[in-house]
Amino acid sequence: MRMAKTQKWIDLIIELQSLSQAGLFYGKDLYDKKRYERIRDISGEMMSLVSSLPLEKVHQIFCNEDGYQTPKIDTRAAMFKEDKILLVHENNGTWSLPGGWCDVNLSVAENVIKEVKEEAGLDVIAQKIIAVQDWRKHNVVNYAYGVCKIFVLCSVIGGEFIENIETIEYRYFDENHLPLLGIEKNTVEQINMCFEAFRMGEKWDTLFD
Repeated sequence: MRMAKTQKWIDLIIELQSLSQAGLFYGKDLYDKKRYERIRDISGEMMSLVSSLPLEKVHQIFCNEDGYQTPKIDTRAAMFKEDKILLVHENNGTWSLPGGWCDVNLSVAENVIKEVKEEAGLDVIAQKIIAVQDWRKHNVVNYAYGVCKIFVLCSVIGGEFIENIETIEYRYFDENHLPLLGIEKNTVEQINMCFEAFRMGEKWDTLFD
């Protein structure tokens, strides 16, 4: 009950910050802009209190953008071999589908290909969108902004693991024997969804929230 109440506060703070950011971007009156700046500062202080994050950190991730606020895009690649899914081993010990934030100068497909190359060293073809999900509805919420997660079915065409700063290896896992997942990046339910999409092939219809 307490967690649900805290999340409600976070949702309200996010909305308040979003409104103030839009006001700063579209507003013309100097005095109104000053008020929007103050509202934005208040929303940052409130988020700091609710999340226990330092105020400076909150401002870096929560109050640092201009223009109308929109969700960030996160892409995740699902690749299979002998009915097993490829996961990369993160430096923090958890496992995840290769992926990350979509760069501003890349399309979804281009970003998926880039992330797989960086984290697994593999060359892939992005074949089909499995799902487009609102992160708040499926993953642990610990960001002060919206996240849109796009899962993409891919096929491996070459490459090999390259040492990098994010991951230490990749392996293929059976659906019933998954390792410890980084649930902010992918949950068991999301991995199972990818398995189902792979098995259904062309019959799979893209899911979206």
